[in-house]
Amino acid sequence: MSLYAIADLHLSLGTDKPMDVFKGWENYTEKIRNNWLKIITEDDTVVIAGDVSWSMSLANLCDDFQFINALPGKKLIIKGNHDYWWDTMSKMNSFLKKNEFDTIRIIHNSAEKVEGVEGIAVCGTRGWFYDADGDKKILLREAGRLETSIKIAEASGLEPIVFLHYPPYCAGYCCIEIMDVLKAYHVRRCYFGHLHGRAASVAFEGEHDGINFRLISCDHTGFVPVIIQK
Repeated sequence: MSLYAIADLHLSLGTDKPMDVFKGWENYTEKIRNNWLKIITEDDTVVIAGDVSWSMSLANLCDDFQFINALPGKKLIIKGNHDYWWDTMSKMNSFLKKNEFDTIRIIHNSAEKVEGVEGIAVCGTRGWFYDADGDKKILLREAGRLETSIKIAEASGLEPIVFLHYPPYCAGYCCIEIMDVLKAYHVRRCYFGHLHGRAASVAFEGEHDGINFRLISCDHTGFVPVIIQK
């Protein structure tokens, strides 16, 4: 029983926006499936940190979620900037139940204990840009959601492992509001996606202010889920 993570699957099985047109993304759906099957067992948990599907609504999300649901393990999903299908928790949970997507759960103002992995909980939210002058309300809301998620983990006596979609610290730039939350609650590990290609090449990975950061965009990891903890 282990915890893994990956981000930016950008599935488009129910809509016409495949990523194969981009260099390095050829046959990416097949790569994701094959690599997942080699590594993940039914007892494992995988966090998908945003940009899960190009679908614009829950109505055309079924094919992508059927693909995810059929893969081994439990999946915990966090919102990305391209997850336009995202809706209220009640509607998303109803969607999961109606379609019997029983291996998938949504992280939203919540935290999840990882079955079989002692002492940790999955926390997180989408996050936002480091430079958010025009969207300060959104940024503060995301910081609040992150804090709520971490508090739930701490109330259960568990270490919060944070997953964001946007990087809170990148190439010398810092999203102060998100970083302040991470530091206030002494978060030690933070994983993020969103960055691809040249942007990924300048992503910060390593320790900063006592927090270890790692980029988990699927093209950056070779379309392979990365191990977080056994």
